[in-house]
Amino acid sequence: MVKTIHLHQNDSELYHDPVSYRQLVGRLLYLTNTRPDITFAMKQFTQFMAVPTVLHHKTMSRVLRYIKGTLGQGLLYPPTSIIQIKGFSDSDWATCPDTRKSISGYSMFLGDSLVSWKSKKQNTVSRSSSEVEYRALAIASCEIQWLTYLLNDFQVLYKHTALLYCDNNSARHIAANAVFHERTKHVEIDCHVIRERLNNKLLHLLPISTSAHVADILTKPLEPTPFNHNLSKLGVINIHFPT
Repeated sequence: MVKTIHLHQNDSELYHDPVSYRQLVGRLLYLTNTRPDITFAMKQFTQFMAVPTVLHHKTMSRVLRYIKGTLGQGLLYPPTSIIQIKGFSDSDWATCPDTRKSISGYSMFLGDSLVSWKSKKQNTVSRSSSEVEYRALAIASCEIQWLTYLLNDFQVLYKHTALLYCDNNSARHIAANAVFHERTKHVEIDCHVIRERLNNKLLHLLPISTSAHVADILTKPLEPTPFNHNLSKLGVINIHFPT
């Protein structure tokens, strides 16, 4: 997607055939099961199913051209890997022009293999970037706990504690600090599940630079260079291109 274009409800005139728009979105949603590179774009398009505009359809046509040029692209799962859960949590603050809600995303790896990812608009408006990142951490920690339970149900033995990476220093400090101060007064109680997971030693919360954050691709449109760089880190390759 073009980085400078921000889709919203009244960005252009209404599209003349909304039924075909909905049908196309429905078909493309199946691709997100194997193509994390279009997950953010599809999250954007599904918001305007009721009243799509010409710009919405034009932007989706760009995604279709991208898919046509990368038909051999998909996830590669290496045969050998360490059994350890690694998660990357990220968010983009107040980017929805219509509601000013934020977008959060996470990507979960089992060793070097991407097994779970998500891009979603948060349910409430956040008053600070720290609150946004903290909510994203809470969602990601719940996914880590679910994957841990799943491994236990499959009787898969693992010895390494899960790792969760976040590029926001304030959110990491709030999660590790039990002192209640003014930065957390407006954060809902259910967001503090991340601290509970930390205290129970379910995961370790680690810093990461924004440039190395692989979940960036799930929260915002990127320029081609960082976009392709993120794809390679997610384990997405194109079998039609030479290695």
